[in-house]
Amino acid sequence: MGEPSKPLVSVVIPHWNGIEVLAECLESLQRCSYPNIETIVVDNASTDGSPEWVEANHSQVNLIRSEENKGYAGGCNRGAEVASADYLLFLNNDTVHEPDWIEPLVSTLEENHNIAAVQPKILNYFEKELFDYAGGSGGHMDILCFPFLRGRLFMTREKDSGQYNDVTDIFWASGTAFLVRKSVFEEVGGFDETFFAHQEEIDLQWRMHLAGLDVAVDPASVVYHRNAVTLAMHSPQKKYLNHRNSLLMMLSNYSLPMAIYLFPIRLILEFIAALYAMALFDFGHVGAIFKSLFWILIHPHVIHKRRKRTGSLRRLKDRDILSKFYRGSVVLDYYILRKRRYSDLMPSPSR
Repeated sequence: MGEPSKPLVSVVIPHWNGIEVLAECLESLQRCSYPNIETIVVDNASTDGSPEWVEANHSQVNLIRSEENKGYAGGCNRGAEVASADYLLFLNNDTVHEPDWIEPLVSTLEENHNIAAVQPKILNYFEKELFDYAGGSGGHMDILCFPFLRGRLFMTREKDSGQYNDVTDIFWASGTAFLVRKSVFEEVGGFDETFFAHQEEIDLQWRMHLAGLDVAVDPASVVYHRNAVTLAMHSPQKKYLNHRNSLLMMLSNYSLPMAIYLFPIRLILEFIAALYAMALFDFGHVGAIFKSLFWILIHPHVIHKRRKRTGSLRRLKDRDILSKFYRGSVVLDYYILRKRRYSDLMPSPSR
């Protein structure tokens, strides 16, 4: 039984193969000082005996078996359905954690009811002085829907010297680890399973912003992430999902006039990226870009359905949402102007 003064937190871990990383994650959770959690592992049809291992070694875990791999989005949605708590903590299976990492996240949501979701500071598992590729100290996005992090721009990571230790508003909290109010998660429709994996958390939190809510980071909470365990960093499938899902967000979550205005500009950058990848003989990346564009072309019905949903949630106009975006192009700033640090792009105001 947990302490009555501490709200219950449901930790939802989607999992597909890799017993060794899941074992370390669950052992780390057992060392957490937060007294009132339930742990839910959603197994996405693993083929390595993971469900049997969980049953044999972690009887306290609520194990949910899926008959097919529904990815991060589907796994998290299934876990949320059975969660008992008012707070959902979505967590990658390839993470370990400081013992007191949950307390600051809960406190942030308890103290400000307009914050819908909050993430910890996410450092790299292997190089703990560096911010991780997936999460850093909170996510932002430019108006063309290219995401970036406090602590990481594209392939350039910064050392953590406390420069992003402020509790502050961000645009998106990393799916690696973030705490969200279950009521808000359900209100905005949960994760879109069309995404399968990658950027589904950005899409989810964009809908939260549309509903007039905020997202934050509390770096007093610290998590370490292995990164790219499920899909290798340079996997063509990962690149395809990142390109496709980013385009899907742009066409679905902006108002129609803004989407029509911005999409041609984004399309030009897609073709430039394909030419750049071709020059590097990275034909897997070239294929991923054109595969993503083809998917967008033949799925207008999906975009239409998503637009209807975001329209029903919209409380803020685009001009209000745009104030939360980086108004320049992070791609041009990084590759042309050679800006390599988050602080080169924008200040980091404290809440």
